[in-house]
Amino acid sequence: MGMTMTQKILAAHAGLEKVEAGQLIEADLDLVLGNDITSPVAIKEMEKMKVEGVFDKDKIALVPDHFVPNKDIKSAEHCKCVREFACRNEITNYFEVGEMGIEHALLPEKGLTVAGDVIIGADSHTCTYGALGAFSTGVGSTDMAAGMATGKAWFKVPAAIKFHLVGKPSEWVSGKDVILHIIGMIGVDGALYKSMEFVGEGIKNLTMDDRFTIANMAIEAGGKNGIFPVDETAVAYMEAHSRKKYTIYEADDDAAYDEEYTIDLSALRPTVAFPHLPENTKIVDEIKEDIAIQQVVIGSCTNGRLDDLRIAAKVMKGRHVAKGMRCIVIPATQAIYLQAMEEGLLKIFIEAGAVVSTPTCGPCLGGYMGILAEGERCVSTTNRNFVGRMGHIKSEIYLASPAVAAASAVAGKITCPCKLG
Repeated sequence: MGMTMTQKILAAHAGLEKVEAGQLIEADLDLVLGNDITSPVAIKEMEKMKVEGVFDKDKIALVPDHFVPNKDIKSAEHCKCVREFACRNEITNYFEVGEMGIEHALLPEKGLTVAGDVIIGADSHTCTYGALGAFSTGVGSTDMAAGMATGKAWFKVPAAIKFHLVGKPSEWVSGKDVILHIIGMIGVDGALYKSMEFVGEGIKNLTMDDRFTIANMAIEAGGKNGIFPVDETAVAYMEAHSRKKYTIYEADDDAAYDEEYTIDLSALRPTVAFPHLPENTKIVDEIKEDIAIQQVVIGSCTNGRLDDLRIAAKVMKGRHVAKGMRCIVIPATQAIYLQAMEEGLLKIFIEAGAVVSTPTCGPCLGGYMGILAEGERCVSTTNRNFVGRMGHIKSEIYLASPAVAAASAVAGKITCPCKLG
């Protein structure tokens, strides 16, 4: 029996000719990631271990992005801890305010993640980098500490699910709609500790930003990781952003998959995940009732990239946010912010009555820059809509694409751009 793409990457990093699903291995790491919430815990664990230094100062990335710029004294202390650790250990890839962005958009942009890598991060959405053909997965802060100290991590080799993507998405359908459709189909535990491997001719019709979004939300289906084959689009992205050597792995023809699904991209419609789980999906056409909302958030590690801002601006140009509506736009990195400014996107947002924030995870986790009060509803391009995720436990979050979020901000209710006058 052959190996899947993920299994081949893990075998190579474990120094083994072959691995099988369920096998425990120790693998070498190409990158260890932490942020301002998880890194302080890992740093304290390293102190308990009495470890002197880190395994490789070039293979650790520290990105303060959740409560940054600091929202209060506690967040300032967390960032100080990370800053001092980075300085003490001469960490090459420490990103301070003014340089930083939302970690899972920033690292590919900086060329730190490439095909064939094994990457762990003390953040669940580390699975984003599978869009480039890497094995990347979220871990706890203790595992992050061990990774920074030794450059190795233990894994149970995951089984896999294959998703055949065919066809071409229609207008207003993006990677967010693809992954929401899949999560709605298999459920939030449908890929529990499995590799979600995407294949098929339809992939050529997805941009890199679409692929980052899909891989980012693999964890919302319970996946250990999500991964795409390395095609011309992925190679072009890596060569434009990175000097790192990349390695392309391909699944064997006789690789074993627990399940296989075919997704016709041309049949998909803009999709919304209703409270309080990402699996609670409906296509916009099915929403008959008027669902009034008070806030829209366009941003996050899921949908704060340039394509996302462009489509939102396309919807909002010449229109205005509904009366009483709060619309918050958050470019995911400084580079994206600058490019959006140069293209005039920020002008469109501001003229439409939205506000534009510096890069931050802020509202996604109920941190700041968009907390919900009791009874409020928000359409958000983020990745989770659990009870109390963005504020009060009696608030509601509806997950959607940037196109649907922007249209909903204009209409004051959940709607599709195609329904705007």
